[in-house]
Amino acid sequence: MSDLEDRKILEGIAAGDTAVIKTFYENNFNYIRSYILQNSGEEEDAEDVFQDALIVIYQKLKSDTLDINVSVLTYFYAICKNKWRTRLRKKRKLIIDNEVVVINEEVEASIAEEIENNEREDVYRRYFLTLSGTCREVLNLVFAGKNMKEIAGITGYSEGYTRKKKFECKKTLLEKIEKDPMYQELKLTSEKQ
Repeated sequence: MSDLEDRKILEGIAAGDTAVIKTFYENNFNYIRSYILQNSGEEEDAEDVFQDALIVIYQKLKSDTLDINVSVLTYFYAICKNKWRTRLRKKRKLIIDNEVVVINEEVEASIAEEIENNEREDVYRRYFLTLSGTCREVLNLVFAGKNMKEIAGITGYSEGYTRKKKFECKKTLLEKIEKDPMYQELKLTSEKQ
């Protein structure tokens, strides 16, 4: 998304422009919905989190405290995910005889880590499937622990071609992944920790 599009979205949210907000919702709700449903949530949770994140952006715009150096979508997705993680942590508190028993921080950290790992795998899988059949075959063999000689024997390619193909395929896969807003958000999250 371009800076101009980002600016139009932010201006629309700040002005309460229903057309801009409706378009933003239509273009992005399914992604947030899918994320929340895959991480122990319900449809209503997705709607609440989406609205809460919009309110956060609106309030930051109105108080002139919005400072982002990534796309609006990446920033918005990060807010939604953080809001959902916070809700999950709260849901994991058990109420027993009016006492709140809190799951320890290690468990909370492992839950957050598991969610992030699932997100990384999802991004990887999405782009891995867009690679050519040859690339998928070579990389699957590499991930299975095969050496170049074994891969060449299995695929029928020369060892030199196999090395070159492995390098090209990994490079293509990484380039695709690094352009993904989800990857940028995950990178941002891990840098903050």
